[in-house]
Amino acid sequence: MMERHSGEDFSVVVLASDLGVDARSLLSPAERRTRVAEDAAAEAPEEWHDCSEEDFSDLIALQILRFEGLDKSGNRILRIVGKYFPATVIAGERLKRYVFHKLMAELPDGPFCILYMHTTVQKEDNNPGMSILRWIYEELPVEYKERLQVVYFLHPGLRSRLAIATLGRLFLSGDIYWKIKYVSRLQYLWEDIKKGQVEIPEFVRRHDEVLEHRPLTDYGIEPDPLHLTGVPAMESSFGRYEDKWPSRDYM
Repeated sequence: MMERHSGEDFSVVVLASDLGVDARSLLSPAERRTRVAEDAAAEAPEEWHDCSEEDFSDLIALQILRFEGLDKSGNRILRIVGKYFPATVIAGERLKRYVFHKLMAELPDGPFCILYMHTTVQKEDNNPGMSILRWIYEELPVEYKERLQVVYFLHPGLRSRLAIATLGRLFLSGDIYWKIKYVSRLQYLWEDIKKGQVEIPEFVRRHDEVLEHRPLTDYGIEPDPLHLTGVPAMESSFGRYEDKWPSRDYM
C-alpha cells in the first residue's frame, strides 16, 4: 500500500509475514551491528570449561581413573578400574566433569590409550550406562578423540560383549567402536603393554587366575562351583543339584 501527501513524498510498505524478508535490513546501522553480534554469540560453540576448581578428592581417593606408563606403541595409559566406580551415587554430569578435569590436568601431549578393567563389574553397582559414556565421549574436543588410539577392554564378560556388539554401533561413535580391543587374559595384555607399566589390582590378578582354571566363568557358566570334581560319591543327593546352582553373573 502506498500513500502520497502534499508537499512531501512518503511511502508505507506492507509486507506479508511469509515472504521471509530479513528484518535486519530495516534497522539502523548501529542496531544492525548489535543484532549481528548477538546472533554470533548465540551460535558460538560451547566452551570446554576448566573444572580444576571443583573438589574431586573423593573420586581421586577411589583411584577410578589414573594415568600410568606407556603401551608398546608409546601411548600414555589411562587406567580405568570399573569395580571402583560407585555408579549408584555419582551423577553422570559430575563424572563428565571429573573426566575432563583429569584429561586437562594430567594428560601430556601426544597419543594416549585406555586400559579399562571390567573385572567383576556389576551392572547395578559399577556401570554408569552406555548412553552416559557416549555422552561424555561426544562432549570431548576433537583433539582428544583423535589422540585416543585404542581401548584395551580387559576381562569382558559375555553380556558386555553382546551389548557392545549389538547396541555399541548405535550408542557409541564409530571411531571409538572400532578402537576397542578385547583382552580376555592378562597374558594377552602383556603383548601390548610391558609388565610394570601399569599397576594391576590384586582382585584382578585373582580373577585372572580363576579364569585360567575355569575359563567359562566370565561367560556365566560355572561347571564345578564347589570344586567337587574327583570327590568320592556320597549317598546324599546333594551332588545332583550342583550343576543347577546359578553362578553370579558379571557384565
